[in-house]
Formats: sequence, structure tokens, C-alpha cells
Amino acid sequence: MNGRAFYAQDASARASWRLAVLMGANSRTYKFALGQALLEFAGAGRRSVPLAEFAVPYSLSIVRRMATSPQAPQTTQLGDNDFLAIAHQEGAATLDADHPTERLVAAAVRSMPAMVMQKFHNLRGNTAVPHTFYQLTGNGRQRAVRLAPDALALAHSQQAAGLAAELDARWSIVESSFATGVGRSLIEEGVTVDWDTLKITDKRRRRPVTGLTQATIGFQHGRCLICDDILAPTDATAVDHVFPFSLMHRYASIGSWQGPDLDALWNLAPAHAACNLAKSDRLPTQAELARLAARNEAIMTSPHPLRRTLHISLDSTSTTGRASSWVTFLQAVQMTL
Repeated sequence: MNGRAFYAQDASARASWRLAVLMGANSRTYKFALGQALLEFAGAGRRSVPLAEFAVPYSLSIVRRMATSPQAPQTTQLGDNDFLAIAHQEGAATLDADHPTERLVAAAVRSMPAMVMQKFHNLRGNTAVPHTFYQLTGNGRQRAVRLAPDALALAHSQQAAGLAAELDARWSIVESSFATGVGRSLIEEGVTVDWDTLKITDKRRRRPVTGLTQATIGFQHGRCLICDDILAPTDATAVDHVFPFSLMHRYASIGSWQGPDLDALWNLAPAHAACNLAKSDRLPTQAELARLAARNEAIMTSPHPLRRTLHISLDSTSTTGRASSWVTFLQAVQMTL
């Protein structure tokens, strides 16, 4: 699935936002800091924000996360005037004051237009998302970020909290892929799921990365995989085994399970708790399988490591050999039943 196919499932500003946040390439984490600031100012009803003011939460969020995780690949060479180099130098003072230093704000104002604001709406392949969420206006000290109506609408929508959680989860995943050693293992081996904590975890170090629901729900357009209705912030949620996990135990009792691991990311999907309870251990419907295939195809358009995790499952030879798509993979799983 490409961005166009993902958008076709939900031709809305939400889908454009998710394309930008979940599926854009990440050479650094600036995009996430920008998105977080956009949601913050839009949530406050601001229509135009001076760039120097906008740079405050942008810089502060990067410094806070920099304290525990890398914000660019470890191989990145930073010059003296690079924003991340200055953020490192100003980090302690910024954290002590809980406010970025003047030098850090000035560095953000200089770097943001070219480093992130011109790129936020862009996808790989020289394409752009269908909606835009801001414009940069003015010059010099008059430069400002003008928020688009779509940004304001998103920040006040039913899914606003979910969009913020998805952004935070994607930020954590990208940070992990930047970490020395961890990043290499994630790209080579993908991630696993800790069912006890519902956390996506680095296989090699067993290091929790982020929540499973937060990391995957955006690829489902924020919808329950079972009923296809919106998962609202107030809804009780669960993680559904689309092909019930009980199958592995049932078949083991009469021989051996010949299918793939049903406790893996490809088969796990956020759902309403009530829908999950009613579904129990029945087999998935064709509509549910279609939604799962679309969700997995969407994840595979995102950068590492979720994409790699699903590639490993898709290339599994435990069913009928290498599958060409998630539709054929899921059909092959059905044939084992």
C-alpha cells in the first residue's frame, strides 16, 4: 500500500496527518517536535504564532527527549552550528529552567524553516500529503506560523488525544532505531510484542519501545479492526488476536501448528474491548481480514523497524512459502485451518 491507497480509505485531514507523521522518512526527529507544537498551539485556538514563540515548545520537547534518547542516527556528524549540537550544549540550562535558552530559541528559529517546516508535508518519492496544516509567513522578526483550519479542526476533534499518542509512539520507535546497537538489531530483526505489558519490544535487548496500541492504531485510521468504528479516547480498548491465539493450542493438542506465530505484530490489532469480548475465539470474517491486510500494508510503507517486523512475517516459510502480499499471506494462514 502506498500513501495514495492509505488516503483513499479515509480521504480526510486525519489521514494526511497520519501520512506525514507515521509514513514520512526520518533522518532526525524534528518532524515530531513540530507536530507536537502544532497540536499544542492549535489546541489553544491559536491561528498565527510568531516563529520565535513557536520555537519554544519545539526546542523544549527535543531537549527533554534528548536527555534519554538520540534524536538523529549516531553516525550523523554535527557541526558547531547544527541545531542538535546547540541543543546538547544548552540542554542542562534548558532543563533547569524548563524553558529553552535564548541561544537555543535563536538556533531553532534559524534552522526550522529549511530543516523541518519545508519538509513536514512531504513524503518519499517527491509527493506531498493532500492537506497542509500550516504556512510560514513574513520575514525576519515578523516571521510567523499560520495554522491552517485543518490543524485547528484536528486539535479539537474526537481523535486529538489519539493523534498525539500516535505521534509520541512513532517518536519513540524512531529514537530506538537511532540508538547504537539497538537500531542495528531493530533493522535486522524487527521487534517483538510483550503480551504481558502490551509493549513493542526490541528483540535483542528486550527493551520496551512503546505501546502496541499507540504504535499501530494510526495505521488502522483510529478504528476498531472488528466493527470498523472509531476508537474514541473514552472507549475501553483491547488488543485482538485476529486469528485467535487459541488455534495454536488447539492444533498442538492433535499434532502441531503449521502456521505462523499468532502472537506476533501482524496478527494483533486494537479493538473495542466489547467487540473483542464478543468475538471471543471465532475465526475472522472476510471484512476483518481485509482490514488487517490493509493495516499491515500501511505499516510496511513506514520506516523501520515496524516495516522490517512485518517483512519477516511476510517472508515466513511456515505456511506455503513466500507470500507476495498480505492478502495472499492471510489466505495461506486460512488454508492451515
